[in-house]
Amino acid sequence: MIRLHHVPESRSMRVLWLLYELGVDFDVVERPFDKSLRGPEYLSLSPAGRVPALEIEGERMFESLAMMEYLCERFPEAGLGRGPGSPDRMGWLSWLHFAETISQHTASLTQQHIMLREDHMRSPIIMRLEAKRTEKCYGAIEARLSTPIENRDHLLTSGFSACDIAVGQAVYMARHFAAIEGFPELSAWYARICEREAFAKSLPGEGGRLYAQDFYPAWQS
Repeated sequence: MIRLHHVPESRSMRVLWLLYELGVDFDVVERPFDKSLRGPEYLSLSPAGRVPALEIEGERMFESLAMMEYLCERFPEAGLGRGPGSPDRMGWLSWLHFAETISQHTASLTQQHIMLREDHMRSPIIMRLEAKRTEKCYGAIEARLSTPIENRDHLLTSGFSACDIAVGQAVYMARHFAAIEGFPELSAWYARICEREAFAKSLPGEGGRLYAQDFYPAWQS
């Protein structure tokens, strides 16, 4: 039994996408992004009250990238991990965890634009700074994808992997605050992975979106 506790358009989306790519049986418990995540029942699954939480045969996990590593190891036949001994093992680990470098900036921008209740609580300086930091992350992906190596359609030379899922989902969220159009290789790669059926399945349904608009420009002071 695999059960994912999921909030649409949050970090849990990358685990949901991975589960669809793995083609395994699982259940989804969709949760609201509210104070219920601080309740005793959910804290027994995720002690910091964050999503996602993952239940597997009575065991529990509460860090999304750890979940992705574990699931790739548990289902190696899907080919989405790169185990010890693989030439791409170091790159796989590095790019998988690079997703969190992007996501931390997106989390700050989400807080500034959406979660704070009143305009006077928001900081145009933080908005602009975090958007620029996000663009720096885009630049790192652009440089990776521009490397003159054959088959550089994905982050790893050996092809599509959980890295593309994790980083792709981070870019999906970050695009609400920093545009990718100035990064042609990143834009082409993102378009390719968005064509995957598993990505489409991981998207929120009607009324399930965290982001009410497609783009939130940084405020000008």
